[in-house]
Amino acid sequence: MFKIQQIDHIVLRVSDLQAMTDFYIDVLGCTREREQREIGLYQLRAGSSLIDLVPVNQKLGRAGGAPPGNEGRNMDHLCLRVSPFDADAILSHLRERGLEPGQVESRYGAEGEGPSIYITDPENNVVELKGPPWQS
Repeated sequence: MFKIQQIDHIVLRVSDLQAMTDFYIDVLGCTREREQREIGLYQLRAGSSLIDLVPVNQKLGRAGGAPPGNEGRNMDHLCLRVSPFDADAILSHLRERGLEPGQVESRYGAEGEGPSIYITDPENNVVELKGPPWQS
């Protein structure tokens, strides 16, 4: 039998590739991993995981049907474990970039109960920034 170790990657079907790339690189600090323009796959490094952006007007994206929108999303939320988790510094960073982050709240994640902040990317996908578990 096998055991899941971590999130390998998540695929987001996107309408505005540039806005989404800018958000994940400039706001969250991802880096470009690789591009396969012929099929419409743009991969960003997020720590040990990948975030794949698939434009809905390119080959892979068209295969998924209608684009994401207010009436339906292709994902509930993406949770990214971040370190260090300095809530004030994170909130300041996000606000400086024009975002309105949610409250810092205690939520349960892969490592247990700990602090997290919700934000939304340019296409209204919810992104949770998760800190370490509380010290017991």
